[in-house]
Amino acid sequence: MVAADPVVLAIDAMSGDHGHKVIVDAALLALSSHPELHLVLVGDEPTLRATLEMRHASDNARIQLQHAAEVVAMDESPSKVLRGKKDSSMRVAIDAVKSGRAQAAVSAGNTGALMATAKFVLKTLPGIDRPAIISPLPSQRGRVYMLDLGANAECSAEQLLQFAIMGAALVTTAEGIERPRVALLNIGEEEIKGNETIRQAARLLQDSPLNYVGFVEGDGIFLKDLDVVVCDGFVGNIALKAGEGVAKLLAYYIKQEFQRSLLTRMSAMLVLPVLKALKGRMDPGRLNGASFVGLNGIVIKSHGSADAQAFAAAIDVAVRAVQQALPHRITGLLKAALPPSVKD
Repeated sequence: MVAADPVVLAIDAMSGDHGHKVIVDAALLALSSHPELHLVLVGDEPTLRATLEMRHASDNARIQLQHAAEVVAMDESPSKVLRGKKDSSMRVAIDAVKSGRAQAAVSAGNTGALMATAKFVLKTLPGIDRPAIISPLPSQRGRVYMLDLGANAECSAEQLLQFAIMGAALVTTAEGIERPRVALLNIGEEEIKGNETIRQAARLLQDSPLNYVGFVEGDGIFLKDLDVVVCDGFVGNIALKAGEGVAKLLAYYIKQEFQRSLLTRMSAMLVLPVLKALKGRMDPGRLNGASFVGLNGIVIKSHGSADAQAFAAAIDVAVRAVQQALPHRITGLLKAALPPSVKD
């Protein structure tokens, strides 16, 4: 068996809601799953070194430490972070990608600050106006990838086309689907529905080499046979949070019903394996790892609330993106898909 080429990732080890210990645990999990993986843990070096010693991993040759004196808070404004925190663990991790020391960065930090920093440091790929956030969501057929999930509140038709191209490239990279099915999120499936921007984007997609299948309504995100759903970041973020809320409400109702009486509690014991399987399929940690596509480099955003297993899943996403040369794939698809007027 031929050994895989080394993959080096920079990890923002001070990010997230649960602190550096969870991220160190996630790093060790990821290293055990990927023999080719090397990690640069970025943060307060004495703190990280002490945690590695507690985990009996201080001598792991595949872990390097990079000191960063500052931490980006979850509620800090992106502009403040850009101006005033050049030695934050977030910024230093992204700088490592820019310099070539790492091939990708992973962070569970402030989404706005992470996007602003990544765009400022790495810039966008040629032909891309704005980077977008894409993440897999659970669907009836397994998973569907949706973008943009919050980076761009307003978008032109040309930018929606760019999102579709980036989404298709990522799905081919992550899932091995050569011609992913791409749909535009709209208020109806009929051609006359939606505003002029959506209808113009549909015309651009119809003329592109992408496997565009038309409009999809909100419920179709989770129920239709789709691989990529495209929308602006305002709509996408609302749809994402609404879906997460419905999942939590469903779990709440199920728990209430099973606690109503002794009989229902006994019934719950009988269906416990089914409930555990359902929880596993709907667990957001299982699909953790949103990609910032369109950048001249790879940046992966983890949920801020991720535990070690979920953050390790985000590291897995970064490994696959590096191994499949995601930015290069996007560039190639852009050249084939964008009309001359958009390329210029």
